[in-house]
Amino acid sequence: MAVAVTPANEKLGGLMRRDLRHYASQTTFRLVVGSLFLLFTIGLGAIWLIYGPYAALMGFLCLLGALIPIGLIALSIYGMDWVVKRGNRE
Repeated sequence: MAVAVTPANEKLGGLMRRDLRHYASQTTFRLVVGSLFLLFTIGLGAIWLIYGPYAALMGFLCLLGALIPIGLIALSIYGMDWVVKRGNRE
């Protein structure tokens, strides 16, 4: 698919890739990472300021404990997706 050469897509030699699924997955990943960063920095920082370092440490351990099942679920979903994509190729 040829696209007019503009400064935005000049690097690609006039061919511009429009992969909206890739863009959506990249945006979702960035939102998840950003929200986790804010949760850990702002949330634990507020706990540290109000309740002290031991409460912040306990909050950190609770957040890590909550992320373990979420990570296992996400890992299993990505694993199933990988198996299905590999099975559909053949």
